[in-house]
Amino acid sequence: MVVGADFLQLDPGAVPRGSLTSWLVDALRAAIADGRLAVGTRLPASRVLAADLAVSRGVVVAAYQVLFDDGLIRADGARGTTVAAAPPRAEVLPAGRADPWAGIDLSPGVPDLSAFPRAAWLRAERTVLASAAAADLGYGDPRGNAVLRHELAGWLGRVRGVRAGAEDLVVVAGVAQGLGLLAQLLAGARVGIEDPGSRGTREQLAYWGVEPVPVPVDADGLDVEALARSGVPVVLVTPAHHFPTGVVLAPHRRRALLEWAAGGGLVVEDDYDAEHRYDRAPVSALQGLAPDRVVHTGSVSKSLAPGLRLGWLVAPRALQPELARRKRMTDLGNAALPQLVLAQLIASGELERHLRRVRPRQRARRDAMLDALRRHLPDARVQGVAAGLHLLVTFPPGADDRELAERARDAGVLVQPLSWHRVGDGPPGLVLGYAAHSPDRIRDAVARLGASMRRPSGVRQPVVPKRNTDRER
Repeated sequence: MVVGADFLQLDPGAVPRGSLTSWLVDALRAAIADGRLAVGTRLPASRVLAADLAVSRGVVVAAYQVLFDDGLIRADGARGTTVAAAPPRAEVLPAGRADPWAGIDLSPGVPDLSAFPRAAWLRAERTVLASAAAADLGYGDPRGNAVLRHELAGWLGRVRGVRAGAEDLVVVAGVAQGLGLLAQLLAGARVGIEDPGSRGTREQLAYWGVEPVPVPVDADGLDVEALARSGVPVVLVTPAHHFPTGVVLAPHRRRALLEWAAGGGLVVEDDYDAEHRYDRAPVSALQGLAPDRVVHTGSVSKSLAPGLRLGWLVAPRALQPELARRKRMTDLGNAALPQLVLAQLIASGELERHLRRVRPRQRARRDAMLDALRRHLPDARVQGVAAGLHLLVTFPPGADDRELAERARDAGVLVQPLSWHRVGDGPPGLVLGYAAHSPDRIRDAVARLGASMRRPSGVRQPVVPKRNTDRER
């Protein structure tokens, strides 16, 4: 019997039985890289290709899954499986020194954009366009579309324990805009920030005329006693998953923080990636325990895509009128159609199904980074493993993490030094994002990172931080 496929002239005749999947992955990846399979090209159905190659369908399904996880192919609705993107340039660099501007970007806060649920979004958009009234596309409530605010209130109550009705929400253009609106209300005030904590957030608050006051973070999260000593009236925290250490605010610290708030303080809770967890139970939002003293903010930047610019702000009722007024004066409200589509994704259960599909994929990427770190940086301490989209790697005192980041960049790997996100003193470290790359790319990046640290230092260009890439909000 003649075995083989006209498609790419694939011939498995000389391939050992146990290597068929990796052989097919390599063949398809090479064809995508060299242009034989252009973006948008439809791949054969797994059953058809398996029959042509005289292999089990499981071989083809497994190969397609690897390429899907790499972001190279996607399920494209009625068109079937199509090519989504070419391999990043760093995968086909010639031997020798890597191009630092075409390398592997491990900056934290970059989600897996190849996993965006295009088919589900398209279905939801068609449903919305078929049913939306003309008035839905006009100037609406600057706080956001009522349908979306209703769906968000239910969603946040179910998955985060937030206590709010639709009237308590303001739809914003990501957490960045939510914090900007709050900062305008607090202009001139001193606001406590976690140290270490997000550099982008610190810079944003300062831009709006707020004075950021660093408050130490330890293994239990924010030091509430230090917060009380600081005398600030407001504090911004990431209690479910501290950035960048990954620490969860300990129960006794949660109680202490809420007691501090009951005495007249205001807590701003940035719930930036609470939906991504792997090895621990969920942690409910602080807002549900003290809705009159906690502002809760979040977005779909990590669950769907940052480019949608869709987020929410749940504030105590005393603050709501002024926040709504400032939102109106800023932009008259978010774009109508994406709001309606997001509402449909929530109502139909598609958003929850998407998150369930993505979690195993992100876990595999995290595991690949952990394994590579154990191999190539065995002396480093790794933190923030149980949840999120990044890891923190710390080193013994004496290392210069900015120099380490420069060495990594020379090797074609972009990372962020921990010192960028700290005001006070502390151990050196690197913040490594893993969400945006396949396991193979992650292993390659960490191998380069380890080699760069063993290489003698040389002439390097300065590393310039990319604004708001610590965790795009």
